[in-house]
Amino acid sequence: MIRNLGFYRTAKLYKHSSIRKRVKQVTDKIEIFPGTTVRSISNDRYGFAYSNPAKSDMDTFKFTDYDCVGFDLDNTLLRYNVTNLVCIEYEILAKFLVKIRGYNGSLLKPLTDDDLDFMQKGLLLDLERGNVLRISPDGIIRRACHGTCLLNMDQIREIYPEQKSEITDTFCHNVMATWNGPLSEKVRSLLDYFDIVASLAFARIVDALDEEHGSSLDRYNIWPDVLAGLFYMFSREHFQSSNGIFGHIKRNPEKYLRKCSSNTISWLKEIKKKSATFLLTGSNADYVNFTASYALGEDWQSLFDIVICFARKPGFFITNRPFLDVVNNNETDTASQDLKRDEMYSQGNWNELLEFFARITGKTNQQCLYVGDNLIQDIYVPNAFVRCDTLVVIEEQMSEGMLHHALTHPDEKILNSKLWGSYFCLKDSTINVDSLWGHIIKKHAKLCIPDISLITQKSLEEPIPCFDKDGKLYRGYYPAIPLSISAM
Repeated sequence: MIRNLGFYRTAKLYKHSSIRKRVKQVTDKIEIFPGTTVRSISNDRYGFAYSNPAKSDMDTFKFTDYDCVGFDLDNTLLRYNVTNLVCIEYEILAKFLVKIRGYNGSLLKPLTDDDLDFMQKGLLLDLERGNVLRISPDGIIRRACHGTCLLNMDQIREIYPEQKSEITDTFCHNVMATWNGPLSEKVRSLLDYFDIVASLAFARIVDALDEEHGSSLDRYNIWPDVLAGLFYMFSREHFQSSNGIFGHIKRNPEKYLRKCSSNTISWLKEIKKKSATFLLTGSNADYVNFTASYALGEDWQSLFDIVICFARKPGFFITNRPFLDVVNNNETDTASQDLKRDEMYSQGNWNELLEFFARITGKTNQQCLYVGDNLIQDIYVPNAFVRCDTLVVIEEQMSEGMLHHALTHPDEKILNSKLWGSYFCLKDSTINVDSLWGHIIKKHAKLCIPDISLITQKSLEEPIPCFDKDGKLYRGYYPAIPLSISAM
């Protein structure tokens, strides 16, 4: 679940909770009745000409084009009740920081609607300055808070000349440069629903320290404690002892987990008839067996030719860690010498997995697809480093609303943010551009979907318009583009 893991001049700040001027997002949706077809819209760049298929194979996506199809589990096949998950995650993290690390008890305050609005997937933490950032693909800082206090543009430019910094430039040039090593101590990206609570905990601590000192600090050293809290919460040893987040999920799975539909399970069976299939997840084997059994049924493992747990992505794709045998849902110290069909393994590497695929498919140059939700671990790295095609599941596509679709998301209060704006783009009175994450989606994914169940409603052989390799077109959003993009 969790990856392996100086100056700020005093200025007048505006608390998030007091911000009243908001740009109203148009969210009116049109109901689509069964059998209704989504038609093309006037602007060609969105590529939604379903009645006019694209001219070449490069313009369309089909599952049957792939010899091997893999899936992440968490937030991909297995959906969470994100609101309940985030609330208990924050509670656990705050208690750790107050009781174990001695931080101000204000961290334990109940979450308000403003607190939920503050958290958003994809935020960057400037760890030394105590700032939370949103950036565009060119590294420009478009919106920022110091703690929970929104900065205006003059304040941003005072801290970051020309709205840029070395860490944001480096991150946008190579997101892996800040994954580990010295730069990981300066900037942190919050990529999924397991770590987004860190933004609020981090910001609340900054607020408390500033209040204690009467002004902002020259340098903050908060992150090591927040990271320790995340490691505590998601320590894989805690599943057996029912501590951390795992104890809550084990005791009340229906509160935190959502079951897959029977149609999705049947669809996975159909894919396995045509392609080699694999489950590749960062979660530990015992947790995988528990959650997959709940979401996919007790015979979930039969849906895949091979299962890899605790894969330690993105390293799985770019290092050569050995595969370790799993016995009774526990990782052993025994390195596997020969991967076998219908077995579960832990850790491992992409090259050996490809050799396994070659044996079971009889093909040496497989076309592989990986379906996941984390834009660095599951999308950018496999596509950029091992030339694996990817399909990304982004729930915000549904929570923000889609063009000509009436679908809504039950967790939209936590997924959407009035403070930070759309996950996919950055818009205000002066700009209207892709966000960094919107850019990565178009550049490194074939399709972006809000829920795996929507893609299961199409035939595996049916072509779907997809993003182009240059990352310029928006047609890969399926079943439709987010409303925020349609207004660009």
